[in-house]
Amino acid sequence: MIRNGHGEPTPQQALSRRTVRVWCDGCYDMVHYGHSNQLRQARAMGDYLIVGVHTDEEISRHKGPPVFTQEERYKMVQAIKWVDEIVPGAPYVTTLETLDKYNCDFCVHGNDITLTVDGKDTYEEVKNAGRYRECQRTQGVSTTDLVGRMLLMTKAHHSVEATQDYKRHQDNFGKDARGRSPWTGVSQFLQTSQKIMQFASGKDPKPGDCIIYVAGAFDLFHIGHIDFLEKVHSLAEKPYVIVGLHFDQEVNHYKRKNYPIMNIHERTLSVLACRYVSEVVIGAPYSVTSDLLDHFKVDLVCHGKTEVLPDKDGSDPYAEPKRRGVFRTIDSGNNLTTDDIVQRIIKNRLEYEARNQKKEAKELAVLEAQQRRERILEGQEN
Repeated sequence: MIRNGHGEPTPQQALSRRTVRVWCDGCYDMVHYGHSNQLRQARAMGDYLIVGVHTDEEISRHKGPPVFTQEERYKMVQAIKWVDEIVPGAPYVTTLETLDKYNCDFCVHGNDITLTVDGKDTYEEVKNAGRYRECQRTQGVSTTDLVGRMLLMTKAHHSVEATQDYKRHQDNFGKDARGRSPWTGVSQFLQTSQKIMQFASGKDPKPGDCIIYVAGAFDLFHIGHIDFLEKVHSLAEKPYVIVGLHFDQEVNHYKRKNYPIMNIHERTLSVLACRYVSEVVIGAPYSVTSDLLDHFKVDLVCHGKTEVLPDKDGSDPYAEPKRRGVFRTIDSGNNLTTDDIVQRIIKNRLEYEARNQKKEAKELAVLEAQQRRERILEGQEN
């Protein structure tokens, strides 16, 4: 079937057949570009994507405590541009009853495995009924890995050359040379132009659009960022929001510690997946310059209520847009920061470590059972 550049059928195709409704579900805790890529692939398999999000209670029972509350997770998933509808409080085990309730043809999940507290495949019923489709899991990121980065407080995730601490992180939280779980894995994320093209809108501003520029780290892209961008997006009738992302070294200069948790390539995809964002400037200068404003024909520059630190020379990074009268401070009503999320993780460190270890133990048990069945089929075991 011929589709346009965003996975949508052409108008003629849409009229000639019925709508294909697709179901996805999950925890969607600490929503990252891996989740977004799963939903992008799922949306491309049909016409309308419904995403079920589990409650805090369900996640705690089957996996361990989530980092974000269910209300935060609902809003984060809804902000992903390929999502048409969300279902709050979706059951942890995906059944045919759920698919039928929401008139979905099939459900989509990545090529990893999701297990209940009893170690059972949560998609077994829909798989057996032939109403299951698989998409490719995004290598290089997982919630487990991000939690590990914060617990270790290391900058090794920015480098191909892992430190001893990060190698221990790989041993504790993901796969290594000794054959850990292939699903709870840590691997280097490799950015490609194709991946950026898949995430980007590909749309230039149109005459009459209000071009709004915002800049920052947008690290661990979270509900605080989403509330800010939603508020910015609502400032104009026809908004075209450009997000300037600072390079890792720039972010580390003003945030210190081990920030950013996610590198520039990861942050780019996370921001591009947001429905309120039209374009991203990769490696934007810390100060908003006249060249930048003129190049993008910026009508408005916005910043949140967080502190604005001076540039390296001590100057105000927003001096030029202020001089032009196009600067505006936006109160999103949400003061959550990346540092707050790190503090949540550190506060519950033992619980998250136990959660990650339990998750991997279940996955390894399933993997070993699969390998044993394969050996039996090959006649290697009785």
